[in-house]
Amino acid sequence: MAGSTGRLSLQLGEVERWAVPLLWAALLAVALLGGGVVRGFEDGAAVYIVTMKQAPVSHKRLDLERFGSSRVAGGGGGGGDNPATSILRKPRHASPKSMNYGSLLVRLQNSLLKKTLRGEHYTKLYSYHYLINGFAVVLTPQQAEKLNRRKEVANIMLDFSVRTATTYTPEFLGLPEGAWVQDGGPQCAGQGVVVGLIDTGIDPNHPSFADDLTTDNYPVPAHYSGNCEVTSDFPSGSCNRKLVGARHFAASAITRGVFNASQDLASPSDSDGHGTHTASIAAGNHGIPVIVAGHHFGNASGMAPRAHIAVYKALYKGFGGFAADVVAAIDQAAEDNVDIISLSITPNRRPPGLATFFNPIDMALMSAVKDGIFVVQAAGNTGPSPKSMSSYSPWIFTVGASAHDREYNNYVVLGNNLTISGVGLAPGTDGDSMYNLIAAPHALQNYTTTPIEMSLGECQDPSHLDKDLIRGKILVCSYSIRFVLGLSSVKQALDTAKNVSAAGIIFYLDPFVLGFQLNPTPMDIPGLIIPSSDDSKIFLSYYNDSLVRDGTSDKVVNFGAVAKILGGLKPNYGSSAPKVMFYSARGPDPEDNTLANADILKPNVVAPGSSIWGAWSSRGLDSAEFTGESFAMLSGTSMAAPHIAGLAALIKQKFPSFSPAAIGSALSTTTTLSDKQGNPIMSQRTYSNPDSTQTPATPFDMGSGFANATAALDPGLIFDCSYDDYLSFLCGINGSAPVVANYTGNSCGASTMTGADLNLPSITIAVLNQSRTVTRTVTNVASDENYTVSCNAPYGVAASATPAQFFIPSGQKQLVTFVVNATMTNSSVSFGDVEFYGDKGHRVVIPFTVMSKAV
Repeated sequence: MAGSTGRLSLQLGEVERWAVPLLWAALLAVALLGGGVVRGFEDGAAVYIVTMKQAPVSHKRLDLERFGSSRVAGGGGGGGDNPATSILRKPRHASPKSMNYGSLLVRLQNSLLKKTLRGEHYTKLYSYHYLINGFAVVLTPQQAEKLNRRKEVANIMLDFSVRTATTYTPEFLGLPEGAWVQDGGPQCAGQGVVVGLIDTGIDPNHPSFADDLTTDNYPVPAHYSGNCEVTSDFPSGSCNRKLVGARHFAASAITRGVFNASQDLASPSDSDGHGTHTASIAAGNHGIPVIVAGHHFGNASGMAPRAHIAVYKALYKGFGGFAADVVAAIDQAAEDNVDIISLSITPNRRPPGLATFFNPIDMALMSAVKDGIFVVQAAGNTGPSPKSMSSYSPWIFTVGASAHDREYNNYVVLGNNLTISGVGLAPGTDGDSMYNLIAAPHALQNYTTTPIEMSLGECQDPSHLDKDLIRGKILVCSYSIRFVLGLSSVKQALDTAKNVSAAGIIFYLDPFVLGFQLNPTPMDIPGLIIPSSDDSKIFLSYYNDSLVRDGTSDKVVNFGAVAKILGGLKPNYGSSAPKVMFYSARGPDPEDNTLANADILKPNVVAPGSSIWGAWSSRGLDSAEFTGESFAMLSGTSMAAPHIAGLAALIKQKFPSFSPAAIGSALSTTTTLSDKQGNPIMSQRTYSNPDSTQTPATPFDMGSGFANATAALDPGLIFDCSYDDYLSFLCGINGSAPVVANYTGNSCGASTMTGADLNLPSITIAVLNQSRTVTRTVTNVASDENYTVSCNAPYGVAASATPAQFFIPSGQKQLVTFVVNATMTNSSVSFGDVEFYGDKGHRVVIPFTVMSKAV
């Protein structure tokens, strides 16, 4: 099985060594023949993810490194001195013993299936053995029940679907004069660090991923052990010293009959564009010219341009993806020894069960964190409603989307002297000349008064338009929901406008297009899209009021409306950025499907996610407007997450022994809380006209704030947190002991730990009954320093810190105790912060949030 179970066949017995590739070939053949459903889906069969009780490879190896200890989960967190909570982490290297153990686990899985389902038909899709011990298999409900009764089985769960969450930003984040300088410039920034991206694949031929742009030594990191899958559309030589690994995972999708091999591509090649885009944001090469529609928009760079990229394709254009494939990708990335995992994906629904934290993806990622891998995930594009988070767990670093200060605006100036702002990467009309406006429905041949198809009003078909009537005028088209769904395209409308010799093109927004971020679209003729429904009404009112009609036939005899278009090829730089975008998912973090609040702050931070330039696949189909281009401008938390993945690579390069929690702490405690003018960061509150409804952002909008790359490389103090702490937190959830044991193999002791007790760089209390004490342990990663602690308590709360001042030597820890008292009964959320001021210039800030309060 190329890319996914292909690796498993190397660890199976002789019969299985041939069976797995043959299974992949059979599944792929079904996809090639039109996507029919394989036999395993008869009789109500489905894909199940089965977890075994025996420990996976990574846990076994780490237990051996910790002298064979078999710690029982329980007790408190607070980042004590035990080895699990130390910032220092041992290098991860696969040993022959662990490889043999992995082979043993796979043999035991196969034996279990054969014994339990003797003589019955089933289709095993994946063996997981590195982060979790389990497998994905097609079963009937009756077969699943048989497996569930076996003592070797810890957990069995139905597979579920996931989706993607969809330049100048290095300058906006201060990298050229800050973090990159500390790392030796862009030619060194991130070198030796491997960023693993689980997405839609990659275009290996894009210059953003070339390894021959410089002549200096640029070796593949010795710790990385992955490989490069070879297929007809991802040939030998596709990988290099920059793109060090590439695999694909689609077994679950193929068994469901949704995989279209001609469109989705059974290889790491990116036919969507999303994966190429996110990879270039995280670690694309520095100084790559951005040329779109013949226009030059500057040079692009990833956040860590010298870091290495490993791609694990588990998402696809036609359907998104499935958890079974994503877990296989995560498992392989961890076994390959990536340093960072970036997921610009979110589940299609909240995970079912006792708590949101218990699902195969999040639990696999928890094992990845135990293995020393920093995990970053997009918050999701389900904002601006509260509790709209799609990434829940405290061990995952969740990123929301903000705007940056570069905007591409062009304008239409109307004959009545009104000026309306639009979006369009397009030139303007010539000089100060005004041009008549003509809407497509008024320009039909044979004097037709109404368009016979909706696409005609959207300017999708020039054959019905009167070319002589339109020539030299600006063509007016409707931008409807069909554009969002991909049924109509700006490119086709541009072809129509050129075909009928229009002087330019203007799209007005259909009032039903709400909640979508309209990115500036490349146009090779003068044009724009009016992104506001209110402005579109003003534009149409002027146009309609200027029409002259025949009194008898009602035919338009004169088009009186005139306008000129001012070009949008040069960016404008505003001062109100950053601001949280309306689509970025919001907290508070839900603990379970009842939407009970968790004592955990989400998102962790925000980063640029609006109108982001990134590399685009030559096969990319996700955005019709950029088809055939080498760069695209996209928006979403999908774009924000790889910004943080790249910044994490810079931190990992400078502090190679930092734990995942330490990296997250450095990013969280050094954020920016104000815009370029020094005012509070704002947050958009509605889909429609979002700038008119924005208010100051809270931690539930932006987490700790807007990422500050340079400050994160000198955080001063670190809040560390370990796998054992996360385990104790899970054990503290009422009734969780059996689920924790099923997923982790660990027994829960007596634990009353909540999210507020985790040693996170934030304090979040969902319910404050009278009084509560929480602790935080800080570790000094700078030189010796004196610190003063200042509590800015949330409204309705009194808080004190002990000690209020302390001296902390380099490398040492300090426990700080916070006593929090409610001063009123109130169910409204209130926000404050805790600030640690160092006498050598460090300022460490953590958000302090209390929801329900009772005296």
